[in-house]
Amino acid sequence: MSLMVLLMLLPAFSCLFQLMISFHTCASKPIDLTKGFISLPLNRSNLVVQKPYDVPENHRYSFTNGVHKLWVYSTDKPHSPASKTNPRTEIRVQGYDYSSGVWQFEAYGYVPCGTSGVCVMQVFGSSPPHATTLMLRVYNDSLSYYRAPVLVPNIYDTWFRLNVIHDVEASNVKVYIDGILKYEASGRGGKSHYFKCGVYAQNDDSFYMESRWKGIKVLKK
Repeated sequence: MSLMVLLMLLPAFSCLFQLMISFHTCASKPIDLTKGFISLPLNRSNLVVQKPYDVPENHRYSFTNGVHKLWVYSTDKPHSPASKTNPRTEIRVQGYDYSSGVWQFEAYGYVPCGTSGVCVMQVFGSSPPHATTLMLRVYNDSLSYYRAPVLVPNIYDTWFRLNVIHDVEASNVKVYIDGILKYEASGRGGKSHYFKCGVYAQNDDSFYMESRWKGIKVLKK
């Protein structure tokens, strides 16, 4: 190909390159996920702390400068004497249980280095044999959908914005991190659902588990 032809084609290649950059930017640009939703009133009475039954709340939970800090140990008791579940310190959103419609959880989360083998957010409720529609877990610095796949590597020690949208009738749940869709999954049925966040020990859990949350919102269409 002659130099003259290359010079003639150069503007076309330049335009194509700019178009590709523009497309990539638009495709990965965060969007306003709350548009079309109604933000529901939420106060401390809606945020019920579930913690090991044999310790005071302030030994596993604090609320300072707008930040909910929740922690638990792998050797802790469950949240009630009758429960056979793993240790947890979680915020259970109360007053907004739902069985239909499109619902959204939004909050900023933070997981410190060393926390592993733990669920940090869940959509509770499903058809047997499952108990949840969604679990977001942390294993060794990665945020995952249940055990796999990994949604975000290198999650430790950084604030991230989490949006979870659950469309009950469509049997669909979407997970967004910092405004970017990271995962879409089918629902799991169930007659009633609600949101939770915090730390709930899973398999291969670390001795100490912690997560922090701020700006918690519940929205619906």
